[in-house]
Amino acid sequence: MGEAQRADVVVVGMGVGGEEVAEQLAEAGLSVIGIEHELVGGECPYWGCVPTKMMIRAGNALAEARRIPGLAGSSTVQADWAPVAKRIRDEATDTWDDKVAVDRFEGKGGTFVRGRAALVGPGRVKVDEQEYTATRGLVIATGTSAVIPPVEGLTGTPYWTNRDAVETETLPASLLVLGGGAIGVEFSQVMARFGVQVTVLEGSDRLLSMEEPESSETAAAALARDGVKALTGVRARRVTHSDAGFSVELSDGSTVSGEKLLVATGRAARLGGLGLETIGLDPSARFLATDERMRAADKVWAVGDVTGNGNFTHMAVYEARIAIRDILGQDGPPADYRARPRVTFTDPEIGAVGLTEKQAREAGIEVQVGYASLPSSSRGWIHGPGNEGFIKLIVDGARGVLVGATSAGPSGGEILGALSVAVHAEVPVATLKSTIWAYPTFHRALDAALSGL
Repeated sequence: MGEAQRADVVVVGMGVGGEEVAEQLAEAGLSVIGIEHELVGGECPYWGCVPTKMMIRAGNALAEARRIPGLAGSSTVQADWAPVAKRIRDEATDTWDDKVAVDRFEGKGGTFVRGRAALVGPGRVKVDEQEYTATRGLVIATGTSAVIPPVEGLTGTPYWTNRDAVETETLPASLLVLGGGAIGVEFSQVMARFGVQVTVLEGSDRLLSMEEPESSETAAAALARDGVKALTGVRARRVTHSDAGFSVELSDGSTVSGEKLLVATGRAARLGGLGLETIGLDPSARFLATDERMRAADKVWAVGDVTGNGNFTHMAVYEARIAIRDILGQDGPPADYRARPRVTFTDPEIGAVGLTEKQAREAGIEVQVGYASLPSSSRGWIHGPGNEGFIKLIVDGARGVLVGATSAGPSGGEILGALSVAVHAEVPVATLKSTIWAYPTFHRALDAALSGL
């Protein structure tokens, strides 16, 4: 083993959050070593946000074309997965190559190391036999990986994770989806729109169980229109695989079959084997707990999915920027998670921010609810087919401010922007009620929801 290489900061994990920290600190003049054993950029550009939204965009185009009858004439639609697969490969430089990202980091003055890192003490990291020492601090941003449930017979079968589904060049005739959360429902709708027979298996009593019940109903109805069969309140007991495909025995005694099986049952932080115990942290923890400056321990910061504050690119970047300021000794607002936004990119899109009604009531908040149906709005009526959705507002009646909101509809994720600002800035409901909302827009339904409080 050679002499330890020294740097101001060592970043372990170069996904979205780690890459942001490493690049910005290097650009600020610090010596930075970035370590990544997979691809710089992480899940988002290669197997997550970007390629899946390409898939969704393609599926939505098919759906819109099928809505032409009754609006603008007639249409005949022939789905073809080949252009989608090609577009994904073009974006991921064909072989899932991160040369552009590595070059960008090194161009800012950083030092990149390819390999699997292990912490060996405060400020010390090893990759293979080479040790690296951080004089100012370590940043842990190792992300998450797909959770594979302990279902009998599943291990050893060629099941898909989100990565396999994104990389596939040929669609199966049928697909079983284990998990009815955001990832499961997004993939299910896309595949169904390309002619795949899809069955979703969800252990909870509804899809998108962490969101509002109205969101679950909207998603279930949308998937049903696309031919997806959703089985809720059932769990997989046993999986078998043969040349014919997969069979899953369910907790209600029934069995479902499909050519492929997609496991979309959540994600867990990549902390195993990292050596957290050498810096005084619990290696068995589900996530790394941090303070309001993203500090996990003395001279240790954690950002992104490993903190458990939401597996979203926008959350990773948000936390990265807080850590950057702290490392550089700059002032700035601390971490504030009251207005965490999230969007499930189904058609209709389902955006949400802050607390659900259930969460607000459990927190002892004096809850007031405002609700508006999107099809009942002027723009919804004008839009016609595909106008499903709603706006739901959760208000703290004692303080007169929004603490949560959901916007579902053709532009649900975009309408969420105004709601995120309202929750984050604690805009008084009285101010929102006196706001002039442009007509005829989808967001004008906010006025109806406010009036219904």
